[in-house]
Amino acid sequence: MRVVDFSQVAAGPTCTMMLADRGADVIKIEAPTGDLCRQLGPPWQNGESVIYMALNRNKRSVVLDLKTEAGIQAAMQLTADADIVVESFRPGVMRRLGLDYETVRQLNPKLIYCSISAYGQYSPDAGKPGVDGIVQAVSGLMSVCGVPGGEPSKVQAPVVDMTTGILATLAVQDAVLHLQATGEGQWLDVSMYESALQLQQTSLASYFSDRKVPQPCGSGAPYSAPNEAYPTRDGWIMIAAYHPKRWHVFCELLDLQEYKNDARFSTSSDRVENRRDLAEIITSVMQSKTTKEWLPIFEEADIICAPVADYADLVASPAFTAGGYTASFQHKNAGHVEFVRPYAPAIENQPVVPIKPAPSLGEHTEEVLSALPMARQTG
Repeated sequence: MRVVDFSQVAAGPTCTMMLADRGADVIKIEAPTGDLCRQLGPPWQNGESVIYMALNRNKRSVVLDLKTEAGIQAAMQLTADADIVVESFRPGVMRRLGLDYETVRQLNPKLIYCSISAYGQYSPDAGKPGVDGIVQAVSGLMSVCGVPGGEPSKVQAPVVDMTTGILATLAVQDAVLHLQATGEGQWLDVSMYESALQLQQTSLASYFSDRKVPQPCGSGAPYSAPNEAYPTRDGWIMIAAYHPKRWHVFCELLDLQEYKNDARFSTSSDRVENRRDLAEIITSVMQSKTTKEWLPIFEEADIICAPVADYADLVASPAFTAGGYTASFQHKNAGHVEFVRPYAPAIENQPVVPIKPAPSLGEHTEEVLSALPMARQTG
């Protein structure tokens, strides 16, 4: 399927990257100045943005100046011949350009047209700009991150961007099934704001239940304890020992039997209510051994746990290396570029899509535009 991609930065490009990873022909439309993501860094690799290269593999780059009549005409021809359009302009921009769904569908009634925006096409905030951190803030996500009494904190990975891209991909795939069943295309309205809410299903359900505004609790889970990271002599271990049986075993392993049925800790709700007292007690014992000393003790007793890994630890871990979670391409400017492999569930006989490097700006402009009817007529 052919995808014409008018998106930039992260949310839209994540969607089109996933479609490209599954074999779609993604034509990335860029202004003469390029996708804003090309300017995001550090890090840079021989002058190329690593962030851009990570999100734009397997695509073809076409430069069009949508401020000119020629650029609009070329964009119209591409969308008229496309299966899918993905755009991430602020609501109303595509209409002003004459490339909105209602206009394009007159030429291409089977078109699947996915609009990705910060707040949605019809929100009271539709006209406002938004990026990952802004939406983390306004959606409440930032308010529950960080440590008690600390400054507001965001999830460092752009989780709203990534989630929006994944949900947009799901929406497009649903629309493809609908098209196959009915022959009808449709317009998809995907917002970063709603994606951030979807990330917080359990947290918001808890708030709706008791109307208590949640506060940050560091690495702890607000609904169970012990279920957080505790310091050891030389690092940290994440422990999930909130199930009644595991809680009792955990107390025995730490020689804290007197706390098994302590009124402050007898139930999960009690332990959550008295999390700070519990953490002080557990920490006083956990710091007596190193992380490597504790892990086999917990694992043998079936206590759910893991060391808190940094990225160097992660990449060196047996699970990561055995899983083959990295892939790479050779970029003509940046050289060897390594990234997390395209997501692909283990489906028997699923064809493997070769990985192509992220394109340089306008790399495929002539190739793509020369095949348009307008070019053939004037050629």
